[in-house]
Amino acid sequence: MAETQRAQAPEGGVPTRIAQAIMLHRAGDREEARNRLALLWDEIGPGGDALHRCTLAHYLADTQDDPWDELDWDLRALEVAEGFVAERAGSTAGPLGEARDAGEPGRRHPVVALRAFFPALHLSLAADYAALGRPAEARAQLLRARASVGALADDADRRGFGEAIDRLALRIDGAAGQSS
Repeated sequence: MAETQRAQAPEGGVPTRIAQAIMLHRAGDREEARNRLALLWDEIGPGGDALHRCTLAHYLADTQDDPWDELDWDLRALEVAEGFVAERAGSTAGPLGEARDAGEPGRRHPVVALRAFFPALHLSLAADYAALGRPAEARAQLLRARASVGALADDADRRGFGEAIDRLALRIDGAAGQSS
């Protein structure tokens, strides 16, 4: 069945279907969003586009009811991104920040797109660990988030991630101070 669905759903339709599920989640239909994202995860399988898989896992994390499940999906998203970047980093000519997809002129190379995803992935993991009462792991992920922000253009997104990292760091430090 998944093979039939995969054949019917061209790779180009995946971002649209991810966006539709995200809209459902943001509108309050967490369960339906989770179901659609999980179905799509199964459809594209382990050999699917790494950016799609990373995006799916990242948003599947947000739809979980159990904080341990959320952590698991965020870890999957990071694993997909790190694995793809490590595998492909040496295959592009020139600096990664200038890499382009040879198949589509003007399109950002998937390595660049995934590197730009790292601040969000590490920030999500830091929040997961903080929610689970694991401040040391949360701080380690915040350090990685802060280090990865440099892959973003110096714009509102970059500043927003910096502010979010600072807010979470204060929250973690405040929680640690209250428990001692």
